[in-house]
Amino acid sequence: MNPTKPQPPVYETPADAQARFGKPGGGWRLALHRVVFESDTPAGRVFDLVLIAAILASVAVVVADSMPNVGRRHRALFEVIEWGFTVLFTIEYVARLLCVRYPLRYASSLFGVIDLVAVLPTYLAFFFPGLHALIDVRILRLLRIFRILKMGAYIAEYSALGSALAASRRKIFVFLSFVVLVVLVMGTLMYVIEGPQNGFTSIPIGMYWAVVTMTTVGFGDITPKTELGRLIASFQMLLGWGILAVPTGIVSAEFTAQYFRRDPLARLRVCTRCASAGHEPDAAFCKDCGAPLPAPPA
Repeated sequence: MNPTKPQPPVYETPADAQARFGKPGGGWRLALHRVVFESDTPAGRVFDLVLIAAILASVAVVVADSMPNVGRRHRALFEVIEWGFTVLFTIEYVARLLCVRYPLRYASSLFGVIDLVAVLPTYLAFFFPGLHALIDVRILRLLRIFRILKMGAYIAEYSALGSALAASRRKIFVFLSFVVLVVLVMGTLMYVIEGPQNGFTSIPIGMYWAVVTMTTVGFGDITPKTELGRLIASFQMLLGWGILAVPTGIVSAEFTAQYFRRDPLARLRVCTRCASAGHEPDAAFCKDCGAPLPAPPA
């Protein structure tokens, strides 16, 4: 028999990401790498918490600035705060490029692109305030809301969710294909039964009705008027309850599978200070409180 080819792990640990970008061999770059990339150290934990707070605060400023009354009243203050956040995130981005062995790999990665998008709109709005091709400079300012995506780099559960979705992509694709099929059939039926006189002027309009009915939203802008149409609508609503539960089960099952695929020794490493479990086998500090971890069992 041919030996079974080992499958690559679905869950990417922080150690995997460090190997992909390259960990420096020593010196100030290694010290900076421990703070910026290694969240299981006390300094790295503080660094992540500060950045998470800055991300949330910067998003709150963008949201407040979009409100007409608040934005006009505090426009100067918001601009000063925004430039402070921009400088902070720029320093963070440069630090990440400096403390990895392959900076181009990080710059072209998902989180590297997100880090760049987090600071680029502010600089573009400053150097090109009259970009009429972008309709309004507010577009550049509102792009800063994508800084919320940076939080995925500091919370391990985001990586676990992404890995679970990636591992379930074929099942989710089959499920979505079935949903599209149901929407197409139901939309066509309502177009034939109700007709343009009741608002179903085309099959796409019928499909729109099927989507909002299946998701239990029911805007009410298009409603069936005939008895047969109402019967189909009732069936569509009941079908929606069952369909919406399917993706939750798929992803939850993948989360459970990932948990059992990981190294069983990781579940035995429990922090003596906060009782947190599930640490990586090579972790030296707790991922939740930063306390030193006990040695892994032999």
